[in-house]
Amino acid sequence: MRDKFGRRLWMAGISALALAAASQASAAVLSGTVSDASGARTLQSALVTIVELDRSAETGPNGAFRFTDVPAGTYTLRTTYSGGQTTTTQVTVAEPGAQAQIVVRPADGSVAELLVVGQRGNLNSSLARQRQAEGVESVLTRDAVGQFPDQNVAEAVRRAPGVNVQNDQGEGRFIAVRGLDPNLNAASINGARVPAPESDVRSVALDVVPAELVESIEIKKTLTPDMDGDTIGASIEITTTSALDRLKPFLGLTAEGSYNDLTGKWSPKVAADFSRTFGDRLGIAGGLSFYERQFATDNVEAEDWEESGGVVSAKTLEYRDYDVNRTRKGASLSVDFRLTDTTDLYARGLYSQFEDQEYRRRLIFEMDEDPSGGSATTAEFDSADGEIKVIRDLKDRFEAQSIVSYAVGGKTLTGPWTFDYSASWSKAREKESGSIDPVEFTRDFDGAGELGVTFDYSDMTRPGYSITQGLGDFLDPSEYEFDKLERTTLSLAEDEEVTLKFDVARSFVLEAGELEIQAGAKSRRREKTYDLQLDVYDGFSSDLTLAGFLGPQDYNLATIDPVPGKGGVRGFWTSQKAGFELDAYDTMLESAVSDFGVDEDIDAGYLLARYRSGPVRLVGGVRVERTKNEMRGNLVEEVEEGGTYNGVVLTDDAVFVTPRSFSRDYTDWLPSATLRWDATSDFVVRAGAFRSVVRPGIGQIAPRFVIEQDDAGEREGEFGNPDLDPYKAWNLDLSAEWYFAPEAVLSAGVFHKKIEDFIVNAEFEDGSFLGVAYDEAVIPINGEEATVTGAEFNYQQALRFLPGPFDGLLVGFNYTYTDAEGEVLGRTIPLPASAQHTYNATLGYEKGPVSLRLAAAYRDKYLDELGGDAETDRYVEDHLQYDISAKYRVSSNFQIVAELVNLGDEPYVAYQNGPNGKRLLQYEEYSWTGKIGVRANF
Repeated sequence: MRDKFGRRLWMAGISALALAAASQASAAVLSGTVSDASGARTLQSALVTIVELDRSAETGPNGAFRFTDVPAGTYTLRTTYSGGQTTTTQVTVAEPGAQAQIVVRPADGSVAELLVVGQRGNLNSSLARQRQAEGVESVLTRDAVGQFPDQNVAEAVRRAPGVNVQNDQGEGRFIAVRGLDPNLNAASINGARVPAPESDVRSVALDVVPAELVESIEIKKTLTPDMDGDTIGASIEITTTSALDRLKPFLGLTAEGSYNDLTGKWSPKVAADFSRTFGDRLGIAGGLSFYERQFATDNVEAEDWEESGGVVSAKTLEYRDYDVNRTRKGASLSVDFRLTDTTDLYARGLYSQFEDQEYRRRLIFEMDEDPSGGSATTAEFDSADGEIKVIRDLKDRFEAQSIVSYAVGGKTLTGPWTFDYSASWSKAREKESGSIDPVEFTRDFDGAGELGVTFDYSDMTRPGYSITQGLGDFLDPSEYEFDKLERTTLSLAEDEEVTLKFDVARSFVLEAGELEIQAGAKSRRREKTYDLQLDVYDGFSSDLTLAGFLGPQDYNLATIDPVPGKGGVRGFWTSQKAGFELDAYDTMLESAVSDFGVDEDIDAGYLLARYRSGPVRLVGGVRVERTKNEMRGNLVEEVEEGGTYNGVVLTDDAVFVTPRSFSRDYTDWLPSATLRWDATSDFVVRAGAFRSVVRPGIGQIAPRFVIEQDDAGEREGEFGNPDLDPYKAWNLDLSAEWYFAPEAVLSAGVFHKKIEDFIVNAEFEDGSFLGVAYDEAVIPINGEEATVTGAEFNYQQALRFLPGPFDGLLVGFNYTYTDAEGEVLGRTIPLPASAQHTYNATLGYEKGPVSLRLAAAYRDKYLDELGGDAETDRYVEDHLQYDISAKYRVSSNFQIVAELVNLGDEPYVAYQNGPNGKRLLQYEEYSWTGKIGVRANF
């Protein structure tokens, strides 16, 4: 059935191609290019209007524009571009057509002040593309000398309206749009969907992609039928450099050093990018990037909060010290070939690798019993009342993530017909092999006088501890005996997708405007797998204590000595691994619970119409997507000695592994309509309504069922849910944009989303799920209905009207309000990962050789995980980050750059809302990072 559906879509496309091949152009074609007066590059999204015919067209990525069915005659072309002068050009059209080469100068009339370089170049390009877009979108671009404002893609989009970034160890990683969960976005590179390197999610950690390889990022918040319908937040479209975007050969080089305050170490970064055309038919562009970053994180985590006798305390408290060496390597290559005057072909590739060598040392307190005393801000524990376990451990983990994307395709123009065709292959991979995660040394204090400890919670984010009894044994490394070593022999997640796409469009010139009918088909084939082999060792052939593996602490939140050294355990393992005793039971258990495979085939087709008449543009149509899943996993049942399995009483602990598989398919019809009205030459109103669908996370639908059964028959479990329905949403947008000055915009908008079947993890008792009985279980389920309502505001301007030297100022501010609520299990909750308030503020200065920028990015608190009740829900605290950058151009070819990141040392804080105030779950601080370097372009 699935194959018939796909064949029908492609037959429709082939039929349209045959019809087009039989057609003939009936009138002349007027085409040309628009470029910057400096000769640096072509201009995308310039608006070219045939004044006498009142017909308009926007320039494409290589600055090209095209009008079909133009009667013979002499016409005036009016060209506008953000920050540029309005240009008029006379052109005479005769059969078969005419060409026009248009040059745009800066609005102030100067040639020395380039239109396309620096912060102003970024601003002009972004505003031009946003202004000419059909729907609601934001755009970030590189300037003509290859400068992007931030170190990776996730950091760069932080500046866009309605966008905030979720950090990982102080660095932007996952993109959230309008305060919504990153899993509700979709991302593509050169038109190819980006698979996710991580095993369980769809959201792509875009810090894998170096910004030096990216030409532009478009954040599209409304959809048209020719776009994939798998987004509720935004479609994030990343494009790498094309040689045809530039008019001259280009070579850019960057060398930087970065300094992290916590480590006190310098890290190198180098990058190069180039573009070159060979005649007017062939262009090659590409880039290389290498960035090694050494940084540290100080962390505290707490769990199992309880109240006893008026004393509130955590049963587990961890002090974590992270030291990370993170390396990014990237390469891109694009080849553009003009086969004929009407056919352009391209091939684009991108490779990006992200490597983490992470060392984590922990001091862990685990308390069996309630505190013996305390106060409103302290809790006292005594080993005489119950065991206090102290663990000192080390994680030595090396992880590599990679994203590879290749796309080939082209465009053919023949008279009023346009054909777009492409094929792409993308693969993401995350691999660990040989990580030690962790090795533990423990001491159980369980007698009178052995250990007393008091925890101080007066500062919620930084709980302290003091040892009141047994300090000598607590600090003696020889008292901590080897408990276990977990070795990740293999952790391999792979996500691969192949896509074929074909679109055909036919334009008609009407008496009252222009009409374009477009249709297309797309086929996506995706496979995601995860394989884990985790070997657990719980003994050694002789006595083994922490005393043989000591290293210095470099942790600032508390004293955690004695701690293992970073490299000693790995060396000992390599030379003495024969002495370690494998725990076959735990090895089998841990290695079976995570494995899965999911195949996802999506066949799609659409039909749309674009109508343009004077100031009005209307796009409407429908898209249909058919989804088929094949899902494989394991039911893993861990039964204690004395428990019963299939009627047999077990004499030993046992693990039973049963493969499970499921399949399903479903079809979604996704209509949409987008209206753009140019109320005046400077005022644009947009409205959009569309239906979209976001499929459940891969890890959520993978049929991985884990049950722990004790000797009394009580069964606790965690389940995947292959029956999860996708998110389905109606989305409404209304916005107004006022381009009140040549390099300025003031815009505001509102949006509303009605979401069905949103997904959360929920806790259940006494039931059965897909034939598996449980007493307690955590299962991802579909909620009932959620609504998202919000508003956006954006202001950006280059203050060129001020007297010198203040005419170099640039300002920007955007704010988004999001109210996202849903119903689940009788509770009203904020949608997970939705932040109510976000804003970005920028103050820049650019004049002569100097360029300065101060940026602030704020994200409100959000619900991170749903607990069993309101008191156990996990929230992440609000976040405000300041960054500053400075550039000085020594000559036309050389520039010195400097940057300070996270000036305010903003931490990451997660907490629960207890009855007497917030209860800490996680605190991390990163301090600041400084950079200095040089850039050259030729």
